[in-house]
Amino acid sequence: MEPSDLVDGYKFGDQTTSDVRVCFKRADDQAEWFCCHSSVLSGNSKYFADWLSRNDIGSNNCIEVDCISADYEHYVKVLKLIYLPAESIIDSFESVRSAVGVLRASTLLKCELITRSCIEYLEAASWDEKEEEEILEVAQSLGSEEAVALLARLQAPNVSAVKNVFISAIRFATSMESPSPPFLDDLKTSAQEQIDFMLHEDDDTALVTMDEDVRSVVREGLKKLFSTLKIGLDLLTSEYEQLPEQAEQRVLCSLADIDWMANVLTKIEMMNEFVSGWSEISGYVLSVVQDKKYSSGLWLVKAKLIEVTGKAFDAVGYGSVVFPASSRVHFLRMWLPFMQTTKRLLDEKSKDDAIPQMDADLFQNIEGAIVSLVLALPSGDQADILGEWMKNAEQFRYPDLTEAFEVWCYRSKTAKRRLVGGLNGSGNPTVSL
Repeated sequence: MEPSDLVDGYKFGDQTTSDVRVCFKRADDQAEWFCCHSSVLSGNSKYFADWLSRNDIGSNNCIEVDCISADYEHYVKVLKLIYLPAESIIDSFESVRSAVGVLRASTLLKCELITRSCIEYLEAASWDEKEEEEILEVAQSLGSEEAVALLARLQAPNVSAVKNVFISAIRFATSMESPSPPFLDDLKTSAQEQIDFMLHEDDDTALVTMDEDVRSVVREGLKKLFSTLKIGLDLLTSEYEQLPEQAEQRVLCSLADIDWMANVLTKIEMMNEFVSGWSEISGYVLSVVQDKKYSSGLWLVKAKLIEVTGKAFDAVGYGSVVFPASSRVHFLRMWLPFMQTTKRLLDEKSKDDAIPQMDADLFQNIEGAIVSLVLALPSGDQADILGEWMKNAEQFRYPDLTEAFEVWCYRSKTAKRRLVGGLNGSGNPTVSL
């Protein structure tokens, strides 16, 4: 219904020309009557048009509308907006909250033009969290077409859009395009946080992460992070003596990014990429951080290395990443001495506030993964590793491989029995050890 644009000489509240009065009834409040015109009301509100069609204003020219106190001002404003030209309605809104209130009232009064104007204003305005909740609530009373227009920004994007955003976020979070200047660090952190949020129980994102284009970009991002770490370690050698804190911080930031990426890869079932890459770079990493010049330093870096490597042990030890036995043995032999030495030194310096204290649960989880890894190795490799562990048991208490040793002893003893049983059975041994 189109409004009456201050034509016919009618103005809101003009008693001299009014032929009908409107009151918005509130509980326990004194009634306030507004002088209006039946032709203006019926031309702009289906609610008033229906009332006027059922009643003779000659005998009853008072229209009462039930209204809660919180919405009273909004109902009054709708009544005033009915008298405004169409192009002036949007300009009359003072805030999102005001427009939401008017929308709620205009919807109940069936003022189509005012409702459309409210939606047009709200669709272009910014909302805070509380305002968004109110808009979602009032949208339930709208028709489907109006609700779609109002909530356009909240509609779930299609899979293609999610894919494009996810790829862009990965590129930014891993600094794939170019090294991020310091002022973009916060944006990189935000990108990482939003990727984590997108991966949290989201069906659309789950479909996207199985897309080969996405997985290719993730692999590329992981390689970039490993490359950045190597560059940081290269610079560490030359910068550490002059700017030790800056040099260490660069490496620490790279490790934090790799740690974050490991969590992402766990969620999208690509930990094999991380373990492979980390295994390849491990030799170089250890050759740098175990240099004598860093024997009394780089504690934050060393602690972070244990945390990152623990994720690889967890993936390999519990079978989520399948590696040949030789590769598992090689990886364990590379990192076990470093972990033993670093853990002992951290324990010795536990009262030094300058030395980071790592979570005991983290070490326990890594220990469990190592035990599981050892028990899955061929018995000969298990014997070699357990033999070395017992030789150094007095010097290093970590990790405790007692459980692995007991299982190995039991298996060794029962292996012969199973073999003999197979030979003395049907004559065709079923087990060969």
